[in-house]
Amino acid sequence: MSTHRQAPAPLSRREQILREAARLFAERGFHGVGVDEIGAAVGISGPGLYRHFAGKDAMLAELLVGISGRLLTGGRRRVAEAAEAGAAPAEVLDSLIDGHIDFALDDRALIILHDRELGQLRDSDRKLVRSLQRQYVELWVDVVRRLHPGTLEVEVRAAVHAVFGLLNSTPHLGRPGALPARTAMAALLRRLALGALGSLAG
Repeated sequence: MSTHRQAPAPLSRREQILREAARLFAERGFHGVGVDEIGAAVGISGPGLYRHFAGKDAMLAELLVGISGRLLTGGRRRVAEAAEAGAAPAEVLDSLIDGHIDFALDDRALIILHDRELGQLRDSDRKLVRSLQRQYVELWVDVVRRLHPGTLEVEVRAAVHAVFGLLNSTPHLGRPGALPARTAMAALLRRLALGALGSLAG
């Protein structure tokens, strides 16, 4: 599986707003950030944000629903591409792990937001996030069960959740500058994830 990462496309104004909102919410908490501050971070007036979003609640919902949806869509794409290429289950799992590591290293603010601010969402948005997450878990469970067919499903699901916890620990490991370089950190996380899931064969 190729791990080549393409250069990101330029961000739209809406994406710039979301990126800065995520950073500020993660740094100071959802209630500790005003609309004016988010606007200042992207060079527009606070009221100008309302041309893009109804308010802070809408930004938070789009951030948390959006990342859950992107993880699921990306995971499904990786599984489909692997199936089309006739890849073995181990290769499919490798691809899923690589995709989640990209998220864990590149979207640390969103991990913090999910952990700390999920309860701020409306019930309907929170239920949507949970639904997307369950589908993402089941995608992994299906692949891992094909790799370890003799393992109980409940053990596989617990292992998958444990690996997510491991990979999503990146915001709590220190400032980005205090961690190994991105390539080395990705390789470390990959070894840890494969080691944890490989223990199912024991």
